[in-house]
Amino acid sequence: MNPKNTLICALAAALLSVSASVSSFAADAKSLYERLGGHAAVVAVVDDFTANVGADARINKYFAKSDMVRVKAKLVEQVGSATGGPEKYTGRSMKETHATMGVTDADFTALVEDLVKTLNKFKVPMKEQGELLAILGSLKPEIVTK
Repeated sequence: MNPKNTLICALAAALLSVSASVSSFAADAKSLYERLGGHAAVVAVVDDFTANVGADARINKYFAKSDMVRVKAKLVEQVGSATGGPEKYTGRSMKETHATMGVTDADFTALVEDLVKTLNKFKVPMKEQGELLAILGSLKPEIVTK
C-alpha cells in the first residue's frame, strides 16, 4: 500500500472512531425517559407492572380498593416526570399516600420484583433498569412505614 493510501485509511479510521464516540455520547445525553422509549413505553410498562402487582398475592391487598385507572395515570405521570419526560406529577406525595398503609420492607421488595419482571419482559437494558430502580429506591423511606 502506498503512503497516500495508508494516510487515507488512517484518517478514515480516525473519523469512524470519533463518529462512534460522538454517537455514544449522544446516546448517553438522552434522558432516561427517551432511552426507555418515551410516553408510549412508559404507559406499556405501567400497564404490565400494575397487572403484575394485581396478580401478586403478597401485595395486591394494598390496591384492592384503589381506582386503578387513576393509579395508572398517576404512575405514568410520576415515572415520566422522574425520568426526564414532559409529564408533571399531580398526585399526593409518597409519604402522604403511604402513611397509613403499613408497607413493610418485604412488601417493597415484592413491588420491585414485579417491576423488574415487567422491565425484563420489555427487554429494558440493565443500565436503564438500574437508573429506574434507583429512582424507586430513593422513595423507599417515604413508602415503607412499618
